[in-house]
Amino acid sequence: SVQELGIRIPRPLGHGPSRFIPEKEILQVGSEDAQMHALFADSFAALGRLDNITLVMVFHPQYLESFLKTQHYLLQMDGPLPLHYRHYIGIMAAARHQCSYLVNLHVNDFLHVGGDPKWLNGLENAPQKLRNLGELNKVLAHRPWLITKEHIEGLLKAEEHSWSLAELVHAVVLLTHYHSLASFTFGCGISPEIHCDGGHTFRPPSVSNYCICDITNGNHNVDEMQVNSAGNVSVSDSFFEVEALMEKMKQLQECRDEEEASQEEMASRFEIEKRESMFVFSSDDEEVTPARDISRHFEDTSYGYKDFSRHGMHVPTFRVQDYCWEDHGYSLVNRLYPDVGQLIDEKFHIAYNLTYNTMATHKDVDTSMLRRAIWNYIHCMFGIRYDDYDYGEINQLLDRSFKVYIKTIVCAPEKVTKRMYDSFWRQFKHSEKVHVNLLLIEARMQAELLYALRAITRYMT
Repeated sequence: SVQELGIRIPRPLGHGPSRFIPEKEILQVGSEDAQMHALFADSFAALGRLDNITLVMVFHPQYLESFLKTQHYLLQMDGPLPLHYRHYIGIMAAARHQCSYLVNLHVNDFLHVGGDPKWLNGLENAPQKLRNLGELNKVLAHRPWLITKEHIEGLLKAEEHSWSLAELVHAVVLLTHYHSLASFTFGCGISPEIHCDGGHTFRPPSVSNYCICDITNGNHNVDEMQVNSAGNVSVSDSFFEVEALMEKMKQLQECRDEEEASQEEMASRFEIEKRESMFVFSSDDEEVTPARDISRHFEDTSYGYKDFSRHGMHVPTFRVQDYCWEDHGYSLVNRLYPDVGQLIDEKFHIAYNLTYNTMATHKDVDTSMLRRAIWNYIHCMFGIRYDDYDYGEINQLLDRSFKVYIKTIVCAPEKVTKRMYDSFWRQFKHSEKVHVNLLLIEARMQAELLYALRAITRYMT
């Protein structure tokens, strides 16, 4: 076990790393696997802690390794931005979704690397250069399709508060990383950390008035744990759910081989799916008031995705053949912030291609069609279209409760509830639901990056 590494993970009894996943399942994975031990030891050495996100990602060691390597590089290795700026940008990004879990983590790191505590009283106390980033943070988190080269120009030409192109790319990668990680944090029900110095001794959670470690966010009360997880759906129903999904995959594969839809038909299926995705939201959508501790880290809490969708949002279509990660984004990032394009690219590929060829209890299943539907559905919500994909497949493969979960995690993660997590894919394993969340993190991050990098490219040309 982890104890053999001489690492104690102190935590209160009965609270695992996730509120959604039984603790024994997570710890069991971590203890079975030698590769995990090595990863834990590296992660612990780098951060002085094993945070709950890492502990939940243990279900997918190959991804976790890539994730930790990238995050370590962004936060700790040579790069255009000073260390305290990096953590402050992490705080700004996580605060967009009122994710106190990540805010607290980075408040501690920010102070640890010598950041000025005054900045933590709100963005207006930070230097003008960081304040100028507030608008980009907001648009990127909620409506990235609105980013223009004017946003970029405003940051690069602000006299003594100007960003360099390299600094801006570093900042954009951090913002998109933490917006997506906030999605994962809420999507997997990550529990608050117990703050520990060097991972060994307890420190009272109220070590500073910036920390609220007892509530991750206002809308989860303890009673939720007592709710019967799957409502009153019988096991046999959810068993047929898996069978039915596999049958659909088989039929779609056969249709693919038979007929090609026309270009017009393909385009129209995309537009229909994009329009419908604007109106997918859960019925128990109560207003969440921002937790006081964080709302002061950012302005304009009313600016979110949701209000927009109620008024019928028009998201323009972004065609991947005009600007894509592989041909455009990747080389731009690598040129301005060497090695990072490479690291992010590996992480995208691992997430997109990750498979164990299983679905619930079934083995030797080709899940590529399902994984592609999830990835493309997320991109579709951002207006991003792949010409060669038939968006009719999405409705066949993703049912309403799953769409609600995806939409909520990607657009308003602070509203995810345990009920939403339990109600989709009821026969699937927790590791498979975490896998879905990895696809969500990476697809969201790539979508935001595409819009930001396209604007930077337009500014440069």
